[in-house]
Amino acid sequence: MQQTPVTSVQPRAIALLPLAIFLSLFLGTGIYFHLDGVEMAFYQLASPVAILPAIILAVFLSKQELNQRIQTFVEGVGHNNIITMCLIYLLAGAFSTVAAATGGVDAMVALGLSIIPASFILPGIFLIAAVVSTAMGTSMGTLAALAPVALGLSQAAGINPALMAGVLVSGAMFGDNLSFISDTTIAATRTQGCEMKDKFRANLRIAVPAAVITVIVLAFFDTGNAPIEVPEANYWLALPYFFIIALAVTGLNVFVVLTLGIILAALFGIVAVDYEIVAFSQDIYTGFASMQEIFLLSLLIGGLSALIRQQGGLAFLSNTVERITSRLSKRPERSASFGIAGLTAFTNLAVANNTVTILLSGEVSKRLAKEGNVAPKQAASYLDIFACVVQGVLPYGAQALLMGATFGISPLAVSVNTFYCFILAVVAVATILIIGPIRANTDAPVESAAESSS
Repeated sequence: MQQTPVTSVQPRAIALLPLAIFLSLFLGTGIYFHLDGVEMAFYQLASPVAILPAIILAVFLSKQELNQRIQTFVEGVGHNNIITMCLIYLLAGAFSTVAAATGGVDAMVALGLSIIPASFILPGIFLIAAVVSTAMGTSMGTLAALAPVALGLSQAAGINPALMAGVLVSGAMFGDNLSFISDTTIAATRTQGCEMKDKFRANLRIAVPAAVITVIVLAFFDTGNAPIEVPEANYWLALPYFFIIALAVTGLNVFVVLTLGIILAALFGIVAVDYEIVAFSQDIYTGFASMQEIFLLSLLIGGLSALIRQQGGLAFLSNTVERITSRLSKRPERSASFGIAGLTAFTNLAVANNTVTILLSGEVSKRLAKEGNVAPKQAASYLDIFACVVQGVLPYGAQALLMGATFGISPLAVSVNTFYCFILAVVAVATILIIGPIRANTDAPVESAAESSS
């Protein structure tokens, strides 16, 4: 996340011990609570608390003077990328809360359900979840909003509840991966130093084919012709979401986009549902508070990352990943791409949180991309894609746990039915092997550029 070069730092494996402590504590606590039968076991220990012992150990391991160790940590916390990312989190949380409070989520759901033919339930639910998640920027919020609707449809049409739950998670992860206001997108673009619109376009060339394949696969399931009940809603209240997406695609500054989105959502609410100014101010603060955990964790990871970097831990991790992935391909751009993918997937398996994964893997991924001549927007895309892929299929991930509890089924049954996540992984790997990643300073895939120069 820092811009300070690490090439002069002596790689040291011991410097990664604090990171290992954080991952072990976070994962170990989740396993303990899971075995004890606690719901949402992997979310019982707040990540900002779990990282504190790691920070203390990193300060202890440093060979700098004590005051300098603290200064290194504080500089990491206050780095431009970290602060910018945290401010975007706050605005994204405020927009999501205000738009939902004024009826935007209900409008999006009703709009989608009004379009779906009865014989197209599964592909339709996938597309609705994809659109709502892209608009809201959160897979969990999307699942919470759509789960009751999807459960009712599965019961009315006699659809396997595990299949319906998996389809819903699939659509939610599509939007989580692509949304401009998703915390994963914010983290991926800030750690890799690229614009959101550029990462979005790089993502599309992988996510859209995967989504099309998913829709085709789901269309083959026989779901009958049970009628779909559309809840009452004011469709105009969905406009702020489309406004956000349209402005973000144009490349307008994200702070301006989110601020305008918050104001527009409030104005629509005032006109349509007598939304009050007092409620508006309270909802903004509620939105800020909803981002508290990831806000604090981002700051603390920034400080921990600075300490680990200063001690040579990130250099060691980067070198290790490079050695492993270089055996997969002789082309440096492919090796770098697989390195980012593998590092991201492995980290997400450990922490079961795609945003935390991106924050932890971001800096090493940036270095791998630079040395492999992979464009920052492509590196950000891979980070977000593989974090969402693993998160979507984890039986102990928040998404599977939530749907398992809502539908009264095993989280594992949910995970095995998240077809989009599996298809997305295959498409992403195939893209790396066949087309090649987009290289730095050009919009052309590396393979194509190499061929044109020969």
